[in-house]
Amino acid sequence: MRSKLWLSVIAALCLAADRYAGPRPPKPDIPYLLHANHLVETEVSEAREQGGKKETTYVIPGTASPAKTPLAEPIFIIETSSITPEQIELYRLEVKNGAREVMLTQKRRHTEAGPFHMLVTRLGDRLYKIEADEPLQNGQYSLSPNGSNRVFCFEIY
Repeated sequence: MRSKLWLSVIAALCLAADRYAGPRPPKPDIPYLLHANHLVETEVSEAREQGGKKETTYVIPGTASPAKTPLAEPIFIIETSSITPEQIELYRLEVKNGAREVMLTQKRRHTEAGPFHMLVTRLGDRLYKIEADEPLQNGQYSLSPNGSNRVFCFEIY
């Protein structure tokens, strides 16, 4: 009987140790860059579509995002209400003609622009950690839910 009690106590302590104790996003459905003990809100925008026969270009106004990180493998924290975190994709943006853009083919296969591999970890009720699963070069990037023109931009420097 005592061994069962001790096993229950140890299991409870292990579960309590795994709970996320870091900062929480103030707004739902917006990814925040995690920088030690604080969060940096990503730039929220809407990408404009410019269609072609075999590819579509998505254009975002401005040449640089105000959300910046020095991390080559950025970590994001998001509290969800309508976004499915597993459907968020990461793309590298090119700066052209005073705007940021990414060109995707109809088949949406992996290119130099992405999508890059991401790891999604559930931290709690509607709270998730999203991590780039490979080192990224310096530049402009965007997270976007698959099938949406809503973008969350940031810069790696």
